[in-house]
Amino acid sequence: MNAPLPPLAAAGNRIVRKDTGDPVLLRGVNRSGLEYGVRATRQEIRRIVEEWKANIIRIPVTQQWALDSEDYRRALDDIVRWAADSGAYALLDLQWLRPDDDFGVNPNGSVQRIAPLPDFNSPRLWRSLAERYREEPAVLFDIYNEPHGVPASDWQHWARLLVNAIREVHPDSLIFVSGIDWGYDLRGVPFPGENLVWSTHVYPSKQLGWHAAFGRTATEVPVFAGEWGGTDHDLEWGRSLAAYLRSLGIGWTAWSWNDWPHLRRDGNPTLFGELVRLELHATLHWKEGLG
Repeated sequence: MNAPLPPLAAAGNRIVRKDTGDPVLLRGVNRSGLEYGVRATRQEIRRIVEEWKANIIRIPVTQQWALDSEDYRRALDDIVRWAADSGAYALLDLQWLRPDDDFGVNPNGSVQRIAPLPDFNSPRLWRSLAERYREEPAVLFDIYNEPHGVPASDWQHWARLLVNAIREVHPDSLIFVSGIDWGYDLRGVPFPGENLVWSTHVYPSKQLGWHAAFGRTATEVPVFAGEWGGTDHDLEWGRSLAAYLRSLGIGWTAWSWNDWPHLRRDGNPTLFGELVRLELHATLHWKEGLG
């Protein structure tokens, strides 16, 4: 078991250790699955951290189950504990409101389960999770996955509600807030507050330039790429994005360990997954500031 992970904070445009102020670059993967009931195993969490060298794992969850099922919450506890024991932070992400909602069809033909905005049960969810993990510095909070189809002002209103719900019971937590346009566009979203990180989701389909969508914001406040990924046909795009994120000191969690576009298949990295794995291995960034 590794030593306990230090609490993190936001300072300037960086994530830092709260105790020393040293910058920490968080990079890892999304371990999707729990939002539709597929539990993780200790072995796969250890593989993500020890073999792929992630120091953060983003964990999508479903609101209804996290509110109503203690068994589901214990499954979440397991992932948090396994990640922390291996030396990685767990970024809890509100992915779906309910498991059976249908909001249309994705480009790959799958059912779209992501609502445009949270609902009035979402503050209750975040108060409960903030209370549950108040003494666990390895847990970080990503308040809503991908707001879409709404102006930045509407999303900002909800974001403030959810941030305040967490702050009521966990004042010092590090909180991640996505942009609009399916998480991509941070323009007009950031608002004043302590220990806030602004999260972008970057995929090849996005047309607005990276600098306009999130790069300019990253010069002023902490920015994190909560999702980025592609297929085996997107390798040139992926290498360019990885270099751009690296140049700005932006951390990330690549999508996805389990779902399309896949980082692995039949237990082995896809071509895009190998790109991500090599990027995680490229430097000692995953221990930066944590030793």
